[in-house]
Amino acid sequence: MLPGLPSLGNPVDQAAALEYVDVKIKKELADAALNTAKAKGASYADVRIGRYFNQAIITRENRVQNIGSGESYGVGIRVIANGCWGFAATNLMTKEGMAATAAKAVAVAKANAKIGGKPVELAPQKGYGEVSWKTPIEKNAFEVPIKEKVDLLLNANGIATAAGASFVNSSIFAINEQKYFASTDGSYIDQDIHRIYPNFTISKVDRELGVFETIRGSSSPKGLGYEYLTPSDAEKVTGVVTRYKNRYDLLEDIKQMSRVASEKVMAKSVEPGKYDLVLDPSHLWLTIHESVGHPTELDRVLGYEANFAGTSFLTLDKWKSKNFHFGSEHVNIVGDKLQYGSLGAVGYDDEGVKCGKWDIIKDGVLVNYQAIRDQAHIIGLNASQGCCYAQSWSDVQFQRMPNVSLQPGKTPLSVDEMIKNVKKGIYIIGDGSFSIDQQRYNFQFGGQMFYEIKDGKIVGMLNDVAYQANTQEFWNSCVAVCDEKDYRLGGSFNDGKGQPSQSSAVSHGSSTARFNGVNVINTKRKIG
Repeated sequence: MLPGLPSLGNPVDQAAALEYVDVKIKKELADAALNTAKAKGASYADVRIGRYFNQAIITRENRVQNIGSGESYGVGIRVIANGCWGFAATNLMTKEGMAATAAKAVAVAKANAKIGGKPVELAPQKGYGEVSWKTPIEKNAFEVPIKEKVDLLLNANGIATAAGASFVNSSIFAINEQKYFASTDGSYIDQDIHRIYPNFTISKVDRELGVFETIRGSSSPKGLGYEYLTPSDAEKVTGVVTRYKNRYDLLEDIKQMSRVASEKVMAKSVEPGKYDLVLDPSHLWLTIHESVGHPTELDRVLGYEANFAGTSFLTLDKWKSKNFHFGSEHVNIVGDKLQYGSLGAVGYDDEGVKCGKWDIIKDGVLVNYQAIRDQAHIIGLNASQGCCYAQSWSDVQFQRMPNVSLQPGKTPLSVDEMIKNVKKGIYIIGDGSFSIDQQRYNFQFGGQMFYEIKDGKIVGMLNDVAYQANTQEFWNSCVAVCDEKDYRLGGSFNDGKGQPSQSSAVSHGSSTARFNGVNVINTKRKIG
């Protein structure tokens, strides 16, 4: 399935994405809003000027299905007045428009204050003055001619078709967020953020057997520029199939996956039972996302997401005990907003907090959550962890998942060495369908490729595999994690949360990890 994109906004010529609004103009506009907010009675105000560019190129077999480019430009103003939040947004990008919108935000806050409730308690945040941050790209994807991207995708489709694919579609999505943040704390932060996602899906039909299989490419969405698609610099992890790090060879991969799709059609169906699982980072990222990332969001823990996305089994009493064993001693999980190539990498979050890295699970024990400025005091923090985000200028910012990653093992260990010690197991590569309950506790995960392990050797491909567990049981069954040489990022280009719903992009890193004695089921549907 091809991922969706946030609204493309107004159609725009590609060259317009290379034109930047002068930072001096953005500061003048922001000051007009901040000054008005203070004059109207705000005790705090922040301004987010955002210019968002999206591009989507989608092909199928030998034709282009869709090319879309869009721009959205405006400002969101958030204030505290009489102890309550207020928010307003506009695309009228003049000083007068800024002032009027700031006044509206203050009026909203004062109206909210009449309802009552606890006053907002913000963690202190120093102002940084005028600073900037940019995704460290080598080539802006919006500089690359659309024809060049189309030719690459159609070339890839041709390779798959020639190799026997029944159907193939491919795509390249690119996003550029030009964001400016200013606040009454004294910060004026200019950021230029880039993300890219090349992908394809192959379907192979065996009409004689009456079966078909689909398989996706080995790419992951990245916080990189078009250099990600530089095959000469592709960083490979070789094994039963080739996987990639921060460079990707689309043509080589579609050739590989065309072969794998044919093998998958002929693969035997799994026998249900208990297996030791060896999980590749291209698979494990999604399990981390759903069973670790979401339940450690503090707003879920507090019940703020209950109506839409559920709550969390990781309640505050477990954290307060200082001894809740989320996983085994091999499980060390961090929040990290700075990791190179990650989708969540920014210098400063949407509250003007400088981003960093912190422990969430340490040696298997729950030690922290994900919190923003108005939540920090709840868990005794003196500062926000810098994980606040809004999908656009017209949406209010709120707590969103940082990059949440399983740390590599400290002892040298390769994937081959890990597999040699497995008597009865399954090696899973790539993410698939999943299901998880509202507390993020009981779950089921599928995948893309499954390889049977017998007596330390891979003996063939399997099909119809999914595993079931609860989160605590699963992470406590982790007995080994490969070292940093195997570490890779997977991620979600679109992760939904909130009401009204917003989408964000987030990565999750890991090395290959082993989990013992996990329940595996057969997902093949039986007719009759």
